Order: sequence, then C-alpha cells, then structure tokens
Amino acid sequence: MGEDLIGKSDFVLEIMLPCWTAGITAFRQKRYADCVILILPQLEASLRWVYTKANNCPDRLLTAESSTLYTTFDQILAKNTNNEEINRIPLMLGDRIMEILWDFLNNQEGPRIRDHLSHGEVDLNVFPRVIANQVLGLSLVLLHKFIGKQHTTTKDNELLGEILNSAQCYRSRFHPIGKLRKQVLDCTTNLQMWVNLPVPPQDQVQNNTRLDSSVESGAGNILVKAILSSLQSQLPVQCRETVAPEDYFQSGNTWSQLLKEIWNLHISTLYCPRTVIEVVSLLRKITSQCQIVSEKVISSSESRYNQWMNKSLRSRQRLTYLRMLDSIQCISPVMRVILLLVTVETQNAFALCEKDDHEIQQHLKFLKAILQYTENLVTYTNPEKNKWTETINLTEMFLMKMKAFICKQ
Repeated sequence: MGEDLIGKSDFVLEIMLPCWTAGITAFRQKRYADCVILILPQLEASLRWVYTKANNCPDRLLTAESSTLYTTFDQILAKNTNNEEINRIPLMLGDRIMEILWDFLNNQEGPRIRDHLSHGEVDLNVFPRVIANQVLGLSLVLLHKFIGKQHTTTKDNELLGEILNSAQCYRSRFHPIGKLRKQVLDCTTNLQMWVNLPVPPQDQVQNNTRLDSSVESGAGNILVKAILSSLQSQLPVQCRETVAPEDYFQSGNTWSQLLKEIWNLHISTLYCPRTVIEVVSLLRKITSQCQIVSEKVISSSESRYNQWMNKSLRSRQRLTYLRMLDSIQCISPVMRVILLLVTVETQNAFALCEKDDHEIQQHLKFLKAILQYTENLVTYTNPEKNKWTETINLTEMFLMKMKAFICKQ
C-alpha cells in the first residue's frame, strides 16, 4: 500500500520517489535504522513544501543560499514564521499530527530521533522498531492527507482509517503534560492497591489502644468532602456527575475511572506558554512525591502486618503500627483528592495564563504548598521515621489551607 500511495500523493516530490520506495522496502526487510534514515529527510522536504503552501512563501522552498538557511523542521514546527507571523501549518496538518512531530523531533524528553541520528548517537544495529513504526505510520497519514479520494481503493481506505484513527487518538507521551498524564495514572493504579492492604483481625486490634484521630471524629472527612465539592465544579461538564464525594472514601474504583476519563480528553500540547510549563512542572513534582508515599505505605503496611501476625512486634511497635493504620485511613482520601486536583489544574492551566501576575503567583504559591505537604509526607512515612501521629496533624492543617484556597476559586 505504501508504494501505491507514494505514487499518487502530492506530498511526495517526484524526484524523491526512489527514496520513499527504498525507505518502505527497508522497513519490510526489518532494517529499521535504514528506513528512518531514508524517510526522515523526505518528511522534512515534503513538509517544507506544505509549509510554503500554508504560509504563502514559495521562496522558502529553495535550497540554502549564502544569505538564507534551509527551511528545516525547526522553522516548520515553530509557532511563528521568519516574518513573525503566525505559522499556519498547524491549521493545515491539525494539532494531532503536529504533536506527533513535536514528540519525536523536538520535545526534550522525547527520542529527538533526528538530532541523535545526525550526531551519530544511535546504535544502528539495535535501532528500535517502534520508532520506525511511528515515522512510517505518520508518513502514511501525511501521504493520505494529500491524495485525492478518487485515487484510493476500499482496502486502502480501511487500512488507512485505522492508521488515521490511531493518529487522532494520539496523546503526547514526551511533552511534560504527556509525562504528567502517565504519572497520575500510574499513581492512581498504585493507590488502588491500598484497598487490599492486609490488616490484623478486628478482635486483635480492639485489644490494643487506638489513636484518637480525625478519622474517628470525621473532621478530616468533612474537609475532604468540601474540597471535592469545589473541585467537581471545575471538572469538564461531562465528568461532573460521574463521582460523588463519598466515592473517595469507598473501596471501589469509580474515582480512578473518573481520572482516566478526564485524562482521555485531549489537551493541546502545542506552544505551551511559560506559565503552563511552570504549573505542569510543579504538578509533576507533586505527583512524584505522591507515588513515593504510596509505595512507602504499601511496603511498610505489608512488613508490619507480617510482623504483627508473627507476634514479633514489641508493645511500642504495635502502637506505632496502629497509628500507621489510622494515618493510612486518614491520608488515603487526601491522596485521591490531590490526584484529582492535579488533573483539574492541568485541564485549567491555560486559563490561568489569562489572569494577572498577582493571581498567577498566588496560584503557584498554593501549588508549592501542596508540594511541601507531599514532601513532608514522604519524610513522615519513612520507615525510619514512623511519624504517623504527625502525619495526621499535618494532614488536618493542610486540608484547612487547601479548602480555604479552593473554595475561593
């Protein structure tokens, strides 16, 4: 199909037909490095043609001269043209295709395959097939985009439909927002494991003194529900009725399904303003700390439970373990709320850019306070510290500050 498309698509410069054919042949022969080495320059040359069409600058199609550089991927993917006008190529290609190009070529945490290949930093003998798949798949999408419907067969359209659907469903994996998405969903999965953490038989627990905490009084739960009610009003409209605040205290996975549903909505990653990047950076740090806390809680809980059942805990250690159980019960819904907040903040990050500098700084200060709380949790839940009582007190104070800020929004 690839060879058939390159002969029909305006995306292919006629003089470059042999290179396209050789690239597709290399892929079939599992020579993935050769495939990408052949196809990438063709993508750049063809996108240069698209760039000149989109921005009405045919002179930029020329090769480099003494006073003019090539129009490369850097200019093609830039927000503005050399004349400081808005680059119109995203309007022609669509955001999803632009995001794929950015992911594989420009994002600092991405493969930056063009840069690494051109600098000889890739082992060609073990070149990853997945990269060749992405480059060739994107090429087929672009070939199809610039071909007349009269030139495609039903079989071509069915196969290309699958490829196009995959491109439309693409979500950036290497942009900071894409990285954050993975972090949140991974942490959500990890937190779900808390539901099945082992606990001693109730009769054994009742024979020991329990800690009088906010879990017993319900004060912490009231704060969490108030925060949740405020956050739900900031969710995308179609997601607002999915989860009731009470669901964050139950063992089901309704809340995790809500997060997945929200993260499946498209968030543009093109040309993010500095404020958005700063917000996302803080949110990534917060989520990373939450993941560390979750892993520590799981490890400590399983270890202490085994010691309890083996009756190898001293009296003081038994009380510490019971404080840990109280603390887990207290911070579990709080961790879920933080992940929901991270999700809401990501969805609303672009809207924050429209506020004045004072509001932006206050918002960043609030996020830094959440980061400080999660960092303290990491310290307090360390097995060498066992500051479980302090964890509950810290959480109560944090919830009051969080409620005060969120309810003002």
